[in-house]
Amino acid sequence: MVRTQIQLTEDQASRMKSAAARKGVSMAELIRQAIEMLLAKGIEKSEGELRHRALEAAGRFHSGSKTVAANHDSFLAKDFDT
Repeated sequence: MVRTQIQLTEDQASRMKSAAARKGVSMAELIRQAIEMLLAKGIEKSEGELRHRALEAAGRFHSGSKTVAANHDSFLAKDFDT
C-alpha cells in the first residue's frame, strides 16, 4: 500500500469516524472502499472512450429545423440571450 495524507473538514472527519465505527472498520479502510466505489463507477474515462461516446451521440437529436447548420450562431445567441 502507498501511504497518502489527506485533509478533511471537521464535519467530514466526524462523519467518517462514525461511519467507520458503525461498519467496524478503520477510517482508512472506509476511505479505500469509497475510492474503489468511485473508480468502479467509471468516473475515469479515457480520452478514446469520451470521443467514442461523443461520436455516438452526434446526429441523434433533431431540432426540427433545417437551417441549424447554416444559422447556428443566431440560434446560440438567441438561446444565450446575447
